[in-house]
Amino acid sequence: MTRAHPLQPRRRPVQERSTATVEAIVQAAAQVFARHGYAAGTTNRIAERAGVSIGTLYQYFPNKDAILVALTERHVQEGESILVPLLEELAERPPALRDALERVLRALLELHADQPALHRVLFEEAPRPPELRDRLERLFDLASTALAGYLASLPDVTVADVRLAAQLVVQTVEAITHGLVIHPRAQISAEAYASETVTMLERYLTGGAPDRG
Repeated sequence: MTRAHPLQPRRRPVQERSTATVEAIVQAAAQVFARHGYAAGTTNRIAERAGVSIGTLYQYFPNKDAILVALTERHVQEGESILVPLLEELAERPPALRDALERVLRALLELHADQPALHRVLFEEAPRPPELRDRLERLFDLASTALAGYLASLPDVTVADVRLAAQLVVQTVEAITHGLVIHPRAQISAEAYASETVTMLERYLTGGAPDRG
């Protein structure tokens, strides 16, 4: 008999009641990890918060890491649902460079702004099995490719390699938004960081002073 992967759910819900139980467990886990962190976010606490027995929890998830992977997968899906339409819009109706950078940065900030304590657990403490790393890599490639196509359409973009530039932009924006949400700086507002990030990227892409309109 094939053993279940230790970070995969034990079984998939097929009935409405089972689906509701899994949803309750995942939602409870989000609350428990946000409040208690990874180490103290035990399966007993998650089960209690979800209103199910520990045995019921283990019917669906072999351990808390599997629940964390499920939460991270949901976050990736949310990112796709926000980024894909935005990138498609950039390709179909290309806006000015600064406007596009601001929209991408704003979208990612809004995505990460919900439950920063949970995001700290997801992205700094949670395990990432190969399947999840591959999913994140595909999302990165999708975003980079779409952004490269947009940059190539702008006459004011002067970088020699738009594909490389697009990858750098995606990595920079992702790092900045994670940092602002997970480790905010009390001295400087998120808006100030975001504005300076856009200016930095705009100057890099155009090789000159930003267009303030």
